[in-house]
Amino acid sequence: MAILLGIDPGSRITGYGVIEEVGNQCHYVASGCIRVRDASLPEKLQQIYDSVSTLVEQYCPQSVGIEQVFMSRNADSALKLGQARAAAIVAVVNHKLEVAEYSARQVKQAVVGKGSADKHQVKHMVTSILKLSSTPQADAADALAIALCHSHTRASLVRMAGVSGTRNRRLTSR
Repeated sequence: MAILLGIDPGSRITGYGVIEEVGNQCHYVASGCIRVRDASLPEKLQQIYDSVSTLVEQYCPQSVGIEQVFMSRNADSALKLGQARAAAIVAVVNHKLEVAEYSARQVKQAVVGKGSADKHQVKHMVTSILKLSSTPQADAADALAIALCHSHTRASLVRMAGVSGTRNRRLTSR
């Protein structure tokens, strides 16, 4: 059993999703959005850092997945996204947790089975896989998809490495 946190970083809205792995099943724990109020960039980054730190303290995840920065046409937007992402990563690393990074294409492939899937397909599959009664907000759904991708990737790595499980966050051999 492991608690995983998925983070979809943004300079205005950072989505988060928390799932629990039980065997080869994933169960919904929580999700939502960190909405950063208007402030200077350093203050926004502090809000993201503080909020992610609070999430880590509240849910005690064993591992965290975060979306990589994608290249956009607007360099300023990409830079701000990268800074928001860095604030979230530092919050996680300060709690001595491992962080795995996934491209949007990897996340879509893991959740939908197609790397070119659209947001609607991702939301639909997240709702279906986690058996949610309603569709989460877009940023929260993306964060849950990142957490699911992280779970699938971890399970694949464990199978490939030939280990039987984890004990105190360390892999144990068969």
